[in-house]
Amino acid sequence: MKTLERLVLAHLRPLVSSFMDPLQFAYQPDIGVDDAVIYLLHTSLTHLEKAGSTVRIMFFDFSSAFNTIQPRLLWDKLQLAGVDHHLTTWILDYLTHRPQFVRVQGFESDRLLCSTGAPQGTVLAPFLFTLYTADFSYNTPSCHLQKFSDDSAVVGLITDGDDREYRGLIQDFADWCLRNNLQINAGKTKELVVDFRRRSHSPPAPVSIQGTDIDTVKSYKYLGVHLK
Repeated sequence: MKTLERLVLAHLRPLVSSFMDPLQFAYQPDIGVDDAVIYLLHTSLTHLEKAGSTVRIMFFDFSSAFNTIQPRLLWDKLQLAGVDHHLTTWILDYLTHRPQFVRVQGFESDRLLCSTGAPQGTVLAPFLFTLYTADFSYNTPSCHLQKFSDDSAVVGLITDGDDREYRGLIQDFADWCLRNNLQINAGKTKELVVDFRRRSHSPPAPVSIQGTDIDTVKSYKYLGVHLK
């Protein structure tokens, strides 16, 4: 089955290449974790060289992201990306009516059919998730959203305390996640504020997501790298 999935992936990838988010660093040829970390650090540190500058980074945490993919929504995204009807139908069939059961010490539970999410440990699931999230992207000189699979971060390059674009992007992304059944875990989502200004300034007002004020942390482990 994995051999078949690799053949499907090799056919699917070039079909949707123009649709993919350019700031999605996972499961792309010749791009990886290092590129995601370097991009975040480069944009942040370059901005901090300017007077009156701060950087705010919102690190989103999702609850079982791969398990919440809605195949019917993915169908629409595949159509939008220009994937032909036959391949789209095959992928929908691949994701729906999957029998699942639990086996413990020789005993098996009843079988249930699952039609939500992507099966874990498969070849196609990670790429299908990046495709599922590709229709929300954002990148301006002062704010961007970057992704590594389900590790998503909004980076706001703030000048003179004006964080309106940063807050607006976070709200838009949270609304998009709600429409696409991606569940943000607001309790585990964290914000890192980097401020090298010599004069002391009061901390910025917290950002609220789904009625929860996001905690501000002094350090965060992003893709294996500790940021402070």
